[in-house]
Amino acid sequence: MAEVLDIVVVGGGINGAGIARDAAGRGLSVLLCEKNDLASATSSASTKLIHGGLRYLEYYEFRLVREALIEREVLLRAAPHIIWPLRFVLPHNKGLRPAWMIRLGLFLYDHLGGRKLLPASEGIDLTRHPAGEPLEAGLRKAFVYSDCWVQDSRLVVLNAMDAAERGAEVLTRTECLSARREGAHWRVVLRDRHDGSQREVEARALVNAAGPWTAEFIERRVGLNKAKSLRLVKGSHIVVPKLFDHGFPYIFQNPDGRIVFAIPYEDDFTLIGTTDVDFTGDAAAVTISEEETRYLCNAVNAYFKRQISAADVVWTYSGVRPLYDDAAESAAAATRDYVLELDAGPGRAPLLSVFGGKITTFRKLAEHAIEKLAESLGPLGAPWTAGAALPGGDMPNADFEGCLRRFQQDHAWLPADLARRYLRNYGTRAERLLAGAHDLAGLGEHFGDGLYAVEIDYLMRYEWAETAEDVLWRRSKLGLHVSDGLKQNLDDAFKRRRLANDRQETA
Repeated sequence: MAEVLDIVVVGGGINGAGIARDAAGRGLSVLLCEKNDLASATSSASTKLIHGGLRYLEYYEFRLVREALIEREVLLRAAPHIIWPLRFVLPHNKGLRPAWMIRLGLFLYDHLGGRKLLPASEGIDLTRHPAGEPLEAGLRKAFVYSDCWVQDSRLVVLNAMDAAERGAEVLTRTECLSARREGAHWRVVLRDRHDGSQREVEARALVNAAGPWTAEFIERRVGLNKAKSLRLVKGSHIVVPKLFDHGFPYIFQNPDGRIVFAIPYEDDFTLIGTTDVDFTGDAAAVTISEEETRYLCNAVNAYFKRQISAADVVWTYSGVRPLYDDAAESAAAATRDYVLELDAGPGRAPLLSVFGGKITTFRKLAEHAIEKLAESLGPLGAPWTAGAALPGGDMPNADFEGCLRRFQQDHAWLPADLARRYLRNYGTRAERLLAGAHDLAGLGEHFGDGLYAVEIDYLMRYEWAETAEDVLWRRSKLGLHVSDGLKQNLDDAFKRRRLANDRQETA
């Protein structure tokens, strides 16, 4: 007889993980399945900002901007280890948006969301401010405002961890082959992509958070009629050796009306993005085009003294945003708001499908999703995530630097850069990672570049890491820093650990 769960969530991106966390915290039985690794698609390919979306004000998306601005501070409190404030510099280009329009936009940005933690916007003189040094001499005036940075793929993992710790079952590398409605239940067939084994479960509700595959899931896996329109938009980023030495990111206006960010990244690099290009094709094989690379290089070359080209690019990444199709003329103008479609009725198990959304508003999206399901499942308890820390985020007063000082004092044997990286990635869970070690030898095998066995073991045990790519590009961005030899050593280590685990299971 198949298991009967309250909710099966399909899709291990930020929306699926957020919904699973919210539901599990309300005492519901939840299973989350993801056909690849957590955050392996759109949710690890963002510009990595928790922000209101200053440019969305031009499209009169005041509700979305207000919600995102409120969430910015909620999330900053919940995860101060992986989210932190930045002061963005917007140089004034006289040939583009007028200064009065920018001031008005920033006034609204400062006040729409009830800002409490972050400083307000201000004007600066680029001839006297450190942000002016790398810029073209003709740029003399700029505006500075606050937003936040996030380690996007880690945000997904932390939501999945919290869901699991509250009772949810999280299955990675597990594909949903089919889901069929049988009266008041869904019969869901899952396949383990490691060994091909299948499993059936029953659920009172099904959540489709498959991102770029949302419409395909409805039509091919569920077998229902065509879903609401989904507009797939590709966003690409490039990473180059750092173009400036200070900590201020830039937001640049462009003649086509779009904006491009240039952000300090991983100490040694500058992250530049993003593009907005309508996309058709396989979302799993999305890559940057030569045209997009030229566009991003040209966009920043209009502002920086130092010019870059494709030859300077050390890494690129692209993702497909599954936006709700509001018939906007351009991909850039398409709404970033979310739409939740509920297919339900008397005696019919509900299907909730998620269209659109942005990483900043995932928590509110999850709350609204549970509210929608309550129409079919009955009262499900009060919202709870607004005041709850994510794993590792339970730092007094959300004070990362104060927590870091204490962590370094308690573990004086750790090199300063390693202590900071551990606390940035794992927050208070860094103590669990160290597992009582008192010196570097206690961290186990050193694979090189500050990567020790205890971290690999922690990521396998608590964070579903199974490959070197999981560790180097989603649980961290160490892939930008480490040698090819380390990558091979890490792959070999995972193979040895999988083999040992298989032997234990068959013993």
